[in-house]
Amino acid sequence: MIYQSGKGVPQDYAEAIKWYLKAVEKGHTDAQNNMGSIYQNGKGVLQDEAKAFKWYLKAAEKGNAAAQYNLGFMYENGKGVPQDYAKAVKWYLKAAEQGHAYAQYNLGLIYSSGLQDYAEAARWFLKSAEQGIADAQFNFGLILEEGRGVQQDSDSAAVWYSEAAQQGHEEAQLRLFKMKDK
Repeated sequence: MIYQSGKGVPQDYAEAIKWYLKAVEKGHTDAQNNMGSIYQNGKGVLQDEAKAFKWYLKAAEKGNAAAQYNLGFMYENGKGVPQDYAKAVKWYLKAAEQGHAYAQYNLGLIYSSGLQDYAEAARWFLKSAEQGIADAQFNFGLILEEGRGVQQDSDSAAVWYSEAAQQGHEEAQLRLFKMKDK
C-alpha cells in the first residue's frame, strides 16, 4: 500500500504489485482487493477490468467487504461484466452487512431509485448516514421530509440535512434554507 500511495517512499506501482503478490500468496484478501484496484485503474499495468474483476472476486468470496463493494460497483455499472442489478445488490448486501458505509449508501440508491422500496432505502441510507456519509445523510433527510417508506418527519429531516450541510453538501444546505423560509 505504501508503494502504491507513495506515502513515505517514492510511488512505485511495480514495487507495490511485487509486494501485493507476496501477500496474496499468504492469503491476504486486502492485497487481492488492491490488485483489483490496480487493474481497474490501470496503475502500473494496462487497465484490465476483467483482471480487476478476477482479483475482486477472489477477495470477495473470502469475505473482504471492500472487494464485495467493488464487485457490486462493477455489476451496477457494467464495468468489466455485463450490468446486472441483482448481482450488484447481492455483493453490496454482503459488504453492507459488514458495515461498509458506501455499500450501504449504494443500496439505498438502488432501493430508492430502481427498486422503489423506500422503507429498505431508508434503512440503508440511515446506516450509511450514521457513519457520516454526507450523501446518505442528505438522502435519508429527503426520505424523511417526503415521508417515503417512513413516517414523514420534517424536524428529523432538518437534523440530517444539517449533518450533511456541515460537510459542505450543497443540496442539503439548500433544503435547510428552503425549510427555514416555510
